[in-house]
Amino acid sequence: MTNQIVVAGAVIAGSAVLVAQRRRPPELAGRWELPGGKVMPGETEPAALARELAEELGVDADAVVVGERLGADVPVVGGMTLRAYRVGLTRGEPRPDDHRALRWATAVELPGIDWVPADRAWLDELITLLTFAER
Repeated sequence: MTNQIVVAGAVIAGSAVLVAQRRRPPELAGRWELPGGKVMPGETEPAALARELAEELGVDADAVVVGERLGADVPVVGGMTLRAYRVGLTRGEPRPDDHRALRWATAVELPGIDWVPADRAWLDELITLLTFAER
C-alpha cells in the first residue's frame, strides 16, 4: 500500500497567513492548522490542494494559486505524510465552511497559536516567509 499524502496550504495575504480552527476529531478540536486534505488517486498535489481549499474555505478552486513547497515532509500517525505549499488566492474571501473559525495570523502571532502538533513543523519557515513579506 502506498503512503497517503495530505496537503496543507499556507494561504498568504500580505504579511499574514490564514489559519483554521479544527472542529474534529475531538483530540484536535479547537486547535489551529493550515487548511488542506488528502490527495486522491490520480490527482496531483496542487490540484488536490486547490480542491480541498475550495471545499473547506468556500473559494473557487481556480482562484487558488499553489506555489512552492514549504518546509519538509511531516510523517503523521496512520502512515500519512503531510506536505505544505505556499498558496495565494486571486479572488474570494475564505469562509470557515469546514472549521470552527478562520483567522489571519502574522509572524509575531504564530508561536502563540495552539497548533495541531504536525503543523508546528512549519513554524520556522512560516515565520521567515511572513517576516520577509513585511519588508
